Amino acid sequence: MAIQSINPANGELLRSYEPLDAQALGQKIALAADSFRSYRSISMEDRARWMRKLAGILEYESADLARLMTLEMGKPYKAAQQEALKCATVCRYYADHAAKMLADEPVRTEARRSFVRYQPLGVVLAVMPWNFPFWQVFRFLAPALMAGNVGLLKHASNVPQCALVIEELVRRAGFPRGIFQTLLIGSGQVEQVLEHPAIAAVTLTGSEPAGRAVGAQAGSLLKKSVLELGGSDPFLVLPSADLDAAVQTAVKARCINNGQSCIAAKRFIVAEEVYAEFEQKFAAAMAALTVGDPMHESTDIGPLATPAILDKLDAQVKAAVQAGAKLLTGGSRIDRPGNFYTPTVLAEVPRSSKVFYEELFGPVAMLFRAKDLDEAIALANDTPFGLGASAWTREPAEQKRLIDEIEAGSVFLNRMVASDARLPFGGIKASGYGRELSAIGIREFLNTKTVVIG
Repeated sequence: MAIQSINPANGELLRSYEPLDAQALGQKIALAADSFRSYRSISMEDRARWMRKLAGILEYESADLARLMTLEMGKPYKAAQQEALKCATVCRYYADHAAKMLADEPVRTEARRSFVRYQPLGVVLAVMPWNFPFWQVFRFLAPALMAGNVGLLKHASNVPQCALVIEELVRRAGFPRGIFQTLLIGSGQVEQVLEHPAIAAVTLTGSEPAGRAVGAQAGSLLKKSVLELGGSDPFLVLPSADLDAAVQTAVKARCINNGQSCIAAKRFIVAEEVYAEFEQKFAAAMAALTVGDPMHESTDIGPLATPAILDKLDAQVKAAVQAGAKLLTGGSRIDRPGNFYTPTVLAEVPRSSKVFYEELFGPVAMLFRAKDLDEAIALANDTPFGLGASAWTREPAEQKRLIDEIEAGSVFLNRMVASDARLPFGGIKASGYGRELSAIGIREFLNTKTVVIG
């Protein structure tokens, strides 16, 4: 089956590619393995120089790269340009800090000398999603290449042009041939790649079913894996919150990337004392968003990435209403070419309904009322996911409880959840395991070697 690039704003076929056959795929894996043998001994100075060159290219060509992202998956153009610039930031971060992160760590023992050394594992397979077609790749690429690993990218099949351009950018920056390659393959070929002896580890960002499949196979092969899966992040608003700031941020946190973000706020849990005011202001702000051509500067929300995603979201909203949820605004497709959906707010979704526990991947928010902090935390944790959480309160005692008791990989107080190269990123429960970014992230695909000299 051909790998197709289709504009989600109008359904136009942009490009079509034939997936790699077994022979071509084997050649790329062999090249990666051969390249690792020499690349692992390349100096950190050379890697950093190439990484800074890569950052410069991303910055200089951010407008063109943004246009490609918008054409392939529909994110608003201004957000796509910010994504390209964020990729440059992570490249510079690891160029500046990787040497210190990977330096030998002395440990005092009875021996004459003891230390920990960090060494690359080899070829790492990266299975990446379409929603942030550059950022998701670069937050793996930058630390992996600075650590001396080699990358093979299996990108989502609806963003093949982005995938190919990323490989081209790495080569243009000066990295040796074979250090980072794109594999134009279908999801059915991932198993074949992962079982290849040359593949040392795998990282996957994507759905829970995909994570279960890849994680299970990696486990059976005794290969290291990092999984960053779905999320149904809570956004808690307590009585002491700055309500106007909370509403403004809530809209942004729900609708970033057309609502297609694993760390987007999806469940809004509001204290009873301020619920009515929050509901009124939040629903009005969601209804006021501009949906349209993602290339236009005035557009807040563009199309969903594929017709299948649109169909699923529409079915989930209908199921929620059928189960007894109250529809405050939106709740329907938009009658125009492309995969457009109205910004939607649902209230009183029953905890007995299936939708209550599902991830909604689009501009649809669920509102819940909490009588006190205990109930707010219980609602926040009543989910199979555990990626991030945003909570709004000025009370130090409440902040302490939220930090301690929210079950998630990150808790942001009076700010929306976001990824940052300086901080570890990842989740717990059905949101996966392992971490990306920061010093912790760069060490995920390294051999932590103990050295003792008598």
